[in-house]
Amino acid sequence: MPGDLPRIRLLMGPGTLPSQGSGRLDFTRYRKSGRPRMTGHELLAALPEIANIVRVEVDAGNPHEVAALEEVRKLALSVNEVLRLPEVDGVVFIQGTNTLEETAYFLTLTVRSAKPVVVTGAQRPFTALSSDAQINLLDAFRVAAAPETSGKGVVVVTNGEINAARDVTKTNTYHVHTFRSRDVGLLGYADADRVVFYRAPTRRHTVESEFEIETIQSLPRVDILYGWSGAQPGLAEAAVNLGAKGLVMAGIGAGAPGNLTPELARIAASGRAVVARSSRVGEGRVLRNDNWEEPGMVAADNLSPQKAAVLLSLALTRTGKPEEIQRFFEEY
Repeated sequence: MPGDLPRIRLLMGPGTLPSQGSGRLDFTRYRKSGRPRMTGHELLAALPEIANIVRVEVDAGNPHEVAALEEVRKLALSVNEVLRLPEVDGVVFIQGTNTLEETAYFLTLTVRSAKPVVVTGAQRPFTALSSDAQINLLDAFRVAAAPETSGKGVVVVTNGEINAARDVTKTNTYHVHTFRSRDVGLLGYADADRVVFYRAPTRRHTVESEFEIETIQSLPRVDILYGWSGAQPGLAEAAVNLGAKGLVMAGIGAGAPGNLTPELARIAASGRAVVARSSRVGEGRVLRNDNWEEPGMVAADNLSPQKAAVLLSLALTRTGKPEEIQRFFEEY
């Protein structure tokens, strides 16, 4: 019966999924087509099958901007407010795929509810030939409606796969099989017959998180420095002089700062900013007490540089002490 279906709130940001190109072969210039993005109600009207799975209410606050971390903070406040409503059983959020992983990770750190939160997007606009927009949106609602999704933190659903917000990353510029969890693997599938999970996240998230988004009025600035053989000293100092309270080093190999080592070591020792070592490699952990650690530095474990920056910014709202911030990287 329709009255027994899960009640899901649809929140939307800008992005490819609701976009309309100039024609079915417009895969890459749809932002310039002159056609407006579809609204939540238009998406639902185009996919009547969703009404057989869930009861959807389109959020009155749409669109929710996510271009900057400050806007993601406001989104997290909205999601928490929505999930506190007894008449809401879960949330689906649509956004562009370019920074989808950062949004999902921020939400899994700050949403204080065990109700399902599913983030989805698309690589091809809704109007394109063989678009992934329709099936990704349908699957997002299917996963949000599945009882097994509760308590697993924020998940990303695309291409028939369910990935944890902490682990997932975009791996391809245009192909639909882009969101993957690389060395740790996906959580499950949204297959044609049913939604099935094979594992659950083990790091702290949502209801177990200690980040109280309602008490965070602003997020400290964190900048990412990218290591390569031609990196020039001065970048870290420039970032700190511009107001950065945290620096994430996307280091070479196992997190080595390379040519920026002396500069970052001075900054970490002085306490002017917290320095977290990540890696540009894409898989594997950055370890503590290795060849590249200098006093006062934090090891980012297996978080990508962009995920490490999200966590570091939130951690800095609680403390500026590197040893305490290291705990956040080991638990979240």
